[in-house]
Amino acid sequence: MEISEFNIPRYLAVLPLFSDLSPSELVRVARGCQVRRLGRGDTIFRYGEPCEEFHVVVSGQVKLFALSPAGQEKVIELVGPGHSFAEALMFTSKPYILNAQALTNSILLTVGKQAMLEEIERDARFSLRMLAGISRRLHGLVHDIESGALHSGMQRVIGYLLREH
Repeated sequence: MEISEFNIPRYLAVLPLFSDLSPSELVRVARGCQVRRLGRGDTIFRYGEPCEEFHVVVSGQVKLFALSPAGQEKVIELVGPGHSFAEALMFTSKPYILNAQALTNSILLTVGKQAMLEEIERDARFSLRMLAGISRRLHGLVHDIESGALHSGMQRVIGYLLREH
């Protein structure tokens, strides 16, 4: 896929967060977006860097992880095509609390904070869709934590394989 040919408004229209927007609204949000091609192992952001955008995986896979004081890596989430990350944090005006790295060659759509704020100011219903998306993500993370704490390693692997296929 050539990034120069990537149709941002059309891609946004198929994402749940943006699916109710009109063509003109999609064009406005697209102006605040950037398409990025990443190689395997490329860093997207690091803990402590300012968070002024959120990201959507167009293709590939992204690892969100934390580092212990001893330098050990703890994977928090693997994010695949069509899924977003860092949207909640973007609104807090706080820096990133995790690290993000491309696990495979990937294409990301980066959505700027200013474009989101302008759309929320235009239509309050947009903020409700944003909250619903963040809530679904939180629910999924809580489910993952419960599964990790309440199930054996074998049960977790089986659950992962069933979800992915």
